[in-house]
Amino acid sequence: MGESGIGARVQRVEDRRFITGKGNYTDDINRPGQLHAHFVRSPHAHARIRSVGIAEAQAAPGVVAVYTGNDLRKFVPTSDDLEESPIGDLICGWLIHSKNGEPMKAGSHPAIARDTVRHVGDQVAVVIAETKRQARDAAELVEVDYEVLDAVADPLKARASGAPQVHDVATGNLVYEWELGDKAKTDEAFRNAHHVTKLNIVNNRLVPNAMEPRAAIGDYDPGTGVFTLYVTSQNPHVARLVLSAFVGIAPENKLRVIAPDVGGGFGSKIFIYAEEVVCLWAARRLARPVKWNADRSEAFLTDAHGRDHVTDAELAMDEKGKILGLRVHTTANMGAYLSTFASAVPTYLYATLLSGQYDIPAIHAEVDAVYTHTAPVDAYRGAGRPEATFVVERLVEVAAREMGIDPASFRKRNFVKKFPHQTPVIMSYDIGDYAASLNKALELIDYKGVGKRKREALKRGKLLGVGLSAYIEACGIAPSKAVGSLGAGVGLWESAEVRVNPVGTVEVLTGSHSHGQGHETTFAQLVCDRLGIPLDQVSIVHGDTDKVQFGMGTYGSRSGAVGMSAISKALDKVVAKAKKVASHLLEAAEADIEFKDGKFTVAGTDKSLDWSAVSLGAYVAHGFPSDEIEPGLKEGAFYDPVNFTFPAGCHVCECEIDLETGKTEVVNWVAVDDFGVIINPMIVEGQVHGGIAQGVGQALLEGCVYDEAGQLVTGSFNDYAMPRADDLPNFQVDVTVTPCPSNPLGIKGCGEAGAIAAPAALVNAITDALGHEDITMPATPQRVWRALQKSKMPAAAE
Repeated sequence: MGESGIGARVQRVEDRRFITGKGNYTDDINRPGQLHAHFVRSPHAHARIRSVGIAEAQAAPGVVAVYTGNDLRKFVPTSDDLEESPIGDLICGWLIHSKNGEPMKAGSHPAIARDTVRHVGDQVAVVIAETKRQARDAAELVEVDYEVLDAVADPLKARASGAPQVHDVATGNLVYEWELGDKAKTDEAFRNAHHVTKLNIVNNRLVPNAMEPRAAIGDYDPGTGVFTLYVTSQNPHVARLVLSAFVGIAPENKLRVIAPDVGGGFGSKIFIYAEEVVCLWAARRLARPVKWNADRSEAFLTDAHGRDHVTDAELAMDEKGKILGLRVHTTANMGAYLSTFASAVPTYLYATLLSGQYDIPAIHAEVDAVYTHTAPVDAYRGAGRPEATFVVERLVEVAAREMGIDPASFRKRNFVKKFPHQTPVIMSYDIGDYAASLNKALELIDYKGVGKRKREALKRGKLLGVGLSAYIEACGIAPSKAVGSLGAGVGLWESAEVRVNPVGTVEVLTGSHSHGQGHETTFAQLVCDRLGIPLDQVSIVHGDTDKVQFGMGTYGSRSGAVGMSAISKALDKVVAKAKKVASHLLEAAEADIEFKDGKFTVAGTDKSLDWSAVSLGAYVAHGFPSDEIEPGLKEGAFYDPVNFTFPAGCHVCECEIDLETGKTEVVNWVAVDDFGVIINPMIVEGQVHGGIAQGVGQALLEGCVYDEAGQLVTGSFNDYAMPRADDLPNFQVDVTVTPCPSNPLGIKGCGEAGAIAAPAALVNAITDALGHEDITMPATPQRVWRALQKSKMPAAAE
């Protein structure tokens, strides 16, 4: 593998600029003549806009313009018989149909509200001024006359008769009633069951809270008619597509989107947001660049939130503890509008993983997606898979307890053992060894010694619990044919271009995008491994639609399995072309040219040329047979995989609960994951650590709460608790490896595993300690202390 190739523990090359303050983020960019935008946001969850008074704000110092929703109109040639039409609404790009065949009810989502606001923080107007402070101050002078209406924030109450309506098009606030699986077969399995486990599960709403808040700069060049958007985005090409084809800002060839360094995304920066639309539109209107960046309070109010499911779930078993069937009904809170990919999260990213690692003969899932007067909900790290894993792993754990079977043994009894395995819910698992991950995790946690540790903890006034989470996820979100059949509005392939310079250095242009994953290192490692050149001779270029060919961005742990596979495919073409060049330079048959460790050799001889010599020869091009070899060395590729990838593994959490305070301390954590082939173990371990931290945050600390009037109660870090270093133990991270057969590199993906596995592992540990299941996330000290009062204390504690 070499010192910097596949499998090497290479330090991230991009980190030097990040930790020394040399990064280039959207807020670091300033354009000549730039103005600043500040949005006037609704303080009400639901209200009609009677009028918006802007005169006083327009007269304020430094103010250049104040716009309302009715001002956002397209530009057309001046003509008496042509009127400017409104720019398009924001869209949801994944069409879901209800079980009766009707398409989902997508309510209107204007960039600035025109007549009705539907959640606290909804945009009502924008003030644009010479400075950020002037824009903020003037925004206080905008007078909005609201007719306040009743609101509903709870998704179950939103379905009740007489509940306030979020969108007229969605009667009863129902976006869709969707189902997956075989209802008749599942019902039959339950009728034949020896034991049925039932749970009501709440998957709490989360606020993403990336380190870098969202930002945007809209710029317009009147000489060329080109718009440029600098933005904190995980997929700049899709942003350009939506802004052009659906919102109607500009033709695609007149719109450039640049996503520079991005300080964390976790899904919340996949989407197209209102502020980006307004900044671009206003830049054209004012002929000056317009910049906006969110403060943390705006992020809490307007960034797409995650999770927020309420689920009734049942698991049917025979007398030996073999699972016969799974039945699930989920109410998914979509918020006030359908965000860009929101409709797919509680359907095809959730229900298709309800088989978990288990051989379940019959599954039936029903999902009701519901509008409420809250911020939109969309993909957040894991996107549907954490919700599915939490349902499955809580059910499996409780079923084992109720049947008096050790939870680890229960899982082994029901694991899928033969591959490929077709689940009842679309997915076909290609390969895996679930027992291997579980067995290694049990060994690392010293599962046999749990009883002894429980007794020792009790002497210290603690209840010790151990919880397992055997998760599986579908990553490498693709293939295009599959997602197209499920309602996706785009293909989910990836693109790459490999440019070899005359001196042999290499530039890789990728449609993937990095926002903390270390692509500039891992992608370069692949090139080094294949071409035999040093890491510092490879540059990774991404995030600019004028430099990089169309690509689909980064989310769903697809960068390695799909993005790197596209690079691998382009490298194959580069090496093939380089062999032609080498055969000409070495005066040998192409079939006799061998390439290894950066050297081209004529088989059976000592005649050779190194990589840089062949690269130069490709551009010098002296004497090339024109009908066989073109000058230069540059190749591109598009890669569309044949299947999803299926990372899987087992996480085991050991926690202690203080009997007096209810505080839960995570004292040990073991993660054994199967990510297929690993490019850089150090980066993978970091991804696992970060994912677990977010999962622990959801299980113990984080919970986004709205009151009955739709006011955000947890609107700052004073009220919304993020995990800190002392909330987490040192993690024991290990792997098993079954190379993925559906891509050329054998990669499965690692970015979301920790966030998927962790909540179930921790809640299973807490309930093991408590001796009952009556606890919901986040398991705060107050909730755990109350749950302790319902526990039957072991004799030694009395």
